[in-house]
Amino acid sequence: MRTVRRRRLTQVGGAVAAVVLSVTTGVGAAVAAPVDRSDVAVQPPLPFPVPPSPPEMDPAFYSPPVSAYQSLQPGEIIAARAVNVANLSAIPVNVDAWQLSYRSTNTRGEPVAAVTTVLEPRGPARDGVGKLVSFQIAEDATAQYCAPSYAMQLGSVPTLVTGSQIVSAEFLEVQTALAQGWAVSVPDYQGPNSAYAAGPLGGRLALDGVRAAERFEPLGLPGAQTRVGMWGYSGGAIATGHAAELQPTYAPEIDLVGVAEGGVPADLSVLLNNANNAAPSGLVLGAVIGLGREYPEFQQFLDQKMNPLGRALIAAKNPLCVAYQAALVPFVNNKGLLDVPGDPLDEPAVRSVIDRTRMGKTVPTAPMFVYQSNPDWIVPVGQVNTLVDTYCKDPSARVRYTRDHASEHLSLGAIGAPSALLWLKDRMDGVPAEPGCSTRDVGSMALDQSTWPTFTAAVGEVLAGLFGKAIGAQG
Repeated sequence: MRTVRRRRLTQVGGAVAAVVLSVTTGVGAAVAAPVDRSDVAVQPPLPFPVPPSPPEMDPAFYSPPVSAYQSLQPGEIIAARAVNVANLSAIPVNVDAWQLSYRSTNTRGEPVAAVTTVLEPRGPARDGVGKLVSFQIAEDATAQYCAPSYAMQLGSVPTLVTGSQIVSAEFLEVQTALAQGWAVSVPDYQGPNSAYAAGPLGGRLALDGVRAAERFEPLGLPGAQTRVGMWGYSGGAIATGHAAELQPTYAPEIDLVGVAEGGVPADLSVLLNNANNAAPSGLVLGAVIGLGREYPEFQQFLDQKMNPLGRALIAAKNPLCVAYQAALVPFVNNKGLLDVPGDPLDEPAVRSVIDRTRMGKTVPTAPMFVYQSNPDWIVPVGQVNTLVDTYCKDPSARVRYTRDHASEHLSLGAIGAPSALLWLKDRMDGVPAEPGCSTRDVGSMALDQSTWPTFTAAVGEVLAGLFGKAIGAQG
C-alpha cells in the first residue's frame, strides 16, 4: 500500500527544467489534540506547468472561514494537498511533500488556521522508529507570499525575486534533515497575518504543526510515540525557543527529545536598542510591524504615536520579504519614528509586548542546544547569555551552549548547522543528553571535526538530489 501511494504522489514532472512564474501572552494550556489518524481527503499536486498561487491568492486553503475549524482541536487538519517542492523554484527535490492546513490558537485564545509543509524522505526508515523534526525557517517577513509553504514549491516566484532568499538557503538544511531519514515539518509559524517576531504565536503554530504531522496518515508516524526534534536559527529561533518553553503545558503529549536553536532573539528590547541608528534597523522595524499584527493594543499605540515618516516607512515595508525588509532604510532612528516623550521602550504598550515576547519565563523540559555568534551584530550575545543563565538556575535544565568567536550572525547560520544536526541526530537516535548545563567558547564551530562525517554525508545526499536521486533512499 505504501509503495502504491509513493508512486501515485511522486509524479512531479521529471522533465521540468525551467522556472515557471505565477502572478504575482499568555494563553494557558491547549487541549491536546488526539493522535488518531486524520481521514481528510488529500488533494493531488498541481499538474505541470500550472504554477502554485501565492497565499494571498489562495484564501480557500490559507484563510478558510472560521466556521470550518472553530470546533476542531489544536492540530486537527482542515485540508491537505500534495505539493512538488524544489530548490530555487526550479530544481525538483525528490521527496514526498504535502501542505496541511490545520487549526491552531493565537495568543488571545482564538482559533486560527495555519499551514505547514510536511516532507518525507523516500526510502526505508533507518531504524523503524518514527522521527520528525519541526524546522522553523527564518521567514522574517510581513507578507504571506514570503512564507516557506509557497517559496519552497516548484514553479513559485523565485526567492531571488521576492526577497525571501533565506527560505531557499535554509531549505537546504531541511534536506540534510531528510537525508537522516527523518520526516520534517516546516510551519508557516508567522500565521495568517504574517506576525513576524510574535514568538508565543509562532511557538503555538509550530507545536500544532507537529500535532498535524503526527496525525497525517500518509506520513505514517506513530502518533505520540514519534520522537520529535525542533530546529531554528535567528527568526526561526524565535518560534523554536517559545515552542520549547510552551511545550510542557501547551502540547505535553509531544515527545520532544531535543531543541536546537541559534542566533536567538530572546529579548526583543535588546534587539531594538541594538538596531537603532544601525545597519539592522530596517529588519527590526519589520518586526515592529509584525508585532502589531498579533497584539492589537500595540498596533493601536503605533497608529496613535507613529509620525508621518514612520507611517510612510511602514506602508512601504508592509508587503516585503526579509531581504527587502533589511535593505530598506538601514541606519534609521526607529525610536524617532514615534512621537512620545522619552524612550519609546518605556511606554506601557511597548513594555507589555516586550514582556510577553521575552524568552525565559519557563524552563524547557527538553534538552537544548544553543549556538551563538559572540560578535553578533543583529542579535547581541548578552541577551542569549542571560537566557541560558536563567534556564540553568533550574537544576533540571539540560543546556549545551556554544559561543563562536569568529563568525557573525549571517555566517553562523550555515557554520553552526553541522553541530546542530549532529546534536539532534543523537537525540533522535535515543542517545540521552548530558545532564546539567555547559558553556563552550570556540574559535569557530566549523573546526569541530566530529561534525564533518555526518554533515558531509548529508550534503552529499542533497547534492545527489539535485541530479534526481531520492533524498533519504539508501544505496
